[in-house]
Amino acid sequence: MTAVTDLDRDAIERIVRAIGDRLAGEWLIVGGAALALWVTPRRLTEDVDVVAMVHTGGERLALLELAHDLGLPVESVNSAAEFFVRRIEGWESHLELVYRGRLSAVHRPDATLMLLLKLGRLSERDLDDCRAVVGSGAPFDGERIQQAITALPATDDGALGARREALLRLAKG
Repeated sequence: MTAVTDLDRDAIERIVRAIGDRLAGEWLIVGGAALALWVTPRRLTEDVDVVAMVHTGGERLALLELAHDLGLPVESVNSAAEFFVRRIEGWESHLELVYRGRLSAVHRPDATLMLLLKLGRLSERDLDDCRAVVGSGAPFDGERIQQAITALPATDDGALGARREALLRLAKG
């Protein structure tokens, strides 16, 4: 078994092209991989978070087999992000096409969806990612981001609270 290593933009693009050319369906790339393809080309990630947008059966297994066929550890593709994506109302209307292959299209979140996805954990790296998204000039729904931040449960973690405040300031412009 190959050890999981950080994936760079070239490796991510190779995975995205393989998904579009070899797997049927519609796919969504989120997290660090989406950011590397979009606003932070030097961004490395441990895995590519991939969500099957429509389930017909077998998507997860097909994705794992694809990673294996590419000579990557199966851990290099991760579908757990689907849980967080599907919790966001209207996520389907916040997508940007990354690659249209022979068999499918691969999308990434727009700025609004990316910021909403980062809110759940909001680590220091997540906040840096949010800064990169806002700094890219991509339009986003600042009011929706502000509402989502203020709806989060209170925290005793001072560092997390400070990151939430920093993101709130970014969302307000």
